[in-house]
Amino acid sequence: MTNSSLSPSADRSRLRALAASLLAGCTALAVMPQGALAQEPAPAAAADGGTIVLDTVVVDNSDGSSIFGGGYYSGLIVEDTTAGSRMPTRLFETPASVSVITPEEIALRNASTVEEALDYTAGVSTGFYGSDDRFDFIRIRGLDAYAFRDGLPLGLPFGAPREEIYAFDNIEVLRGANSTGFGLAAPGGVINYITKRPRRDTFGEVYVTGGSFNHKEIGFDGGTNLTADDTVSVRVTGKLQDSDKEYDYSNDDEKFFQGGITWRPTAFTNLSIVYDHLNIDSVPGSGGQPIGFDFPRSAFFGEPSYNYRGTQRDTVSLFFDHDFDNGFKIASTARYSSLDSDFGYAYISSSPVAGSTIANRSFFGNDSGSDVFVADVHGLYETSFNSVKSRTLFGFEYRDASGNNDTLFGAAPPIDVRNPFYTGGPTLLPTISSQKTDQRTKALYAQEELTFFDKFIVTAGIRNDWLDLEQTNNFTDVTLSDDLSETTGRFGLTYLLTNEVSVFGSYSESVVPAAIGVKPETGEQYELGVKYQPDAFPALVTASIYDLTRDNLTRTDPITLQRVPIGEIEVRGLDIEAKAELPHNFNLIGSYSYLDSEIVENGTLGNEGNRPAFVPEHIASAFLTYTLPGAGRRGNLTFGVGARYEGQYYFDDANTIGVGGHTEFDAVLVYEIAENATLQANARNLFDKKYVAYGGFGADFYNTGTEVDVTLRYTW
Repeated sequence: MTNSSLSPSADRSRLRALAASLLAGCTALAVMPQGALAQEPAPAAAADGGTIVLDTVVVDNSDGSSIFGGGYYSGLIVEDTTAGSRMPTRLFETPASVSVITPEEIALRNASTVEEALDYTAGVSTGFYGSDDRFDFIRIRGLDAYAFRDGLPLGLPFGAPREEIYAFDNIEVLRGANSTGFGLAAPGGVINYITKRPRRDTFGEVYVTGGSFNHKEIGFDGGTNLTADDTVSVRVTGKLQDSDKEYDYSNDDEKFFQGGITWRPTAFTNLSIVYDHLNIDSVPGSGGQPIGFDFPRSAFFGEPSYNYRGTQRDTVSLFFDHDFDNGFKIASTARYSSLDSDFGYAYISSSPVAGSTIANRSFFGNDSGSDVFVADVHGLYETSFNSVKSRTLFGFEYRDASGNNDTLFGAAPPIDVRNPFYTGGPTLLPTISSQKTDQRTKALYAQEELTFFDKFIVTAGIRNDWLDLEQTNNFTDVTLSDDLSETTGRFGLTYLLTNEVSVFGSYSESVVPAAIGVKPETGEQYELGVKYQPDAFPALVTASIYDLTRDNLTRTDPITLQRVPIGEIEVRGLDIEAKAELPHNFNLIGSYSYLDSEIVENGTLGNEGNRPAFVPEHIASAFLTYTLPGAGRRGNLTFGVGARYEGQYYFDDANTIGVGGHTEFDAVLVYEIAENATLQANARNLFDKKYVAYGGFGADFYNTGTEVDVTLRYTW
């Protein structure tokens, strides 16, 4: 049912006008010659008990962009983020729900994928396709999450290469709509990866990991200064992985290298160039499990000779910033990426009928490539007048992307699930789709932040995106094109009740193109929240309620990978998240999310009033660790347990089939065997909870089973 009391179109128009007026007025005030505001970095707290006890955050923005941040984060709690407004802002003062996953948290849980890294984040749900793991599948507040890297768009993770998280200093998660801040994205939220860059200090780590499914992995990350005055610094990061997956006839190999150099010609200027190469030689899935049977996860019903997933990607990123030392700063980020990706596999397309053990199968393949250049340049002016502090951000973004995509599909020989016999890959698989795409987008944006009496913070933003889209059918040489211009706005209020408690409210909009000839998807969100940051110990607790809608909604068909329209979705919910470095050597990460989702409009399919597919009503998680300080020759000992609960969700919008609620447990044990050296054991899905993560159609796909890894790590 619709929510007429919100009056979306009227509210949107009023708030756009308000945002534009506020920006115009504040920009005029901002150019007055007043003193600049100095921003003090967050102090670092000393570690108690060695390298295992998570430290308070250390932020070194002098090594990265003065606007985008990009400094080194150490510990569990992060003070500042750019995810809310693109300007460095204390999380405590940001009028939005933001989470930051640091390298220490990722390493402690031994997360090897983006999905695993986000498992304990409020509002986030992952892993819906189980053993069909061609892509990252991530939802925030029930809707597809869009990915960014250093504030520049990557796009929808579903259909893209799986990112190597060892390339990043941290991962920011913004819940809710914010196209004004980030650009084209869905209203559920965005993920922003922050690339590792050189630092001023000398540091490093090496590790080796071994574990389940013949997993063998080594990695290194380190940097130093090439000059005595820290003018030039370098950093190199790498990873080699030789592994299988939990099912037969699988492999999961990877080669990753990243290198960067930073030049600081003056105390106010930074220039960094980072290159990374990603090579993945893996498989797309197990082919699914026949419905009505209960085979072990290791069972394989695809074709060993036609089961591959490859990725070759080269990326060059450039970061530049300069502080004019008068309140005005400029920064620019640019990235060029060249990608070749393919996959092919056989899967069960229909399970055996009653009394039979013969399952029908299909072949499915894809071959794609792309070249993408994207750049952003922006300025930030900070000033103050009387009891008011002002920060004005304005910028321009340009993106040019071209790509080719071929999809192959055809029938495969059936298979006896009780006595599998593999017949080999196809000699000739028909190409059912061949497309060439060209996309050019430009955007102008501006944001204003006013702080009154160090208590009341007003933020407003406006952005316009121009999109020039072309799609050519390589079979027919027919080209479709579209020119779009979309405006989004954002308005937020924060009130600092005390030094430890703040409350906020916000309205934000989003837009993302769906397909040529299809109206862009738009979204809007209203949110109210409270944040608690105690003085007694490092912690941040955020609780918020929200109401968001996504109009002109399209969905990625899991078989064809094409965008198909389904109408309008509304999600109302509650998110609570806590991260705390508690007294007596305890650390806690906890979250709970309630999602009341509804299909408001669904064309002629008749699903109005149903819950959208893959949207659980409840999500909850908790991860608690305790460190026993070392004594004598015994080093620190850290052990922890985690639990992840996901409520019932449906596999289809008709709500005819789904899976019940389920809980998985994780565990960690870390022992400091010597100074700066640790031996760590991690277990995911400790009790081997088994359920159908996706299925009920041609086949079922189970969740991932128990995985145990042991890591030896040395840092300096």
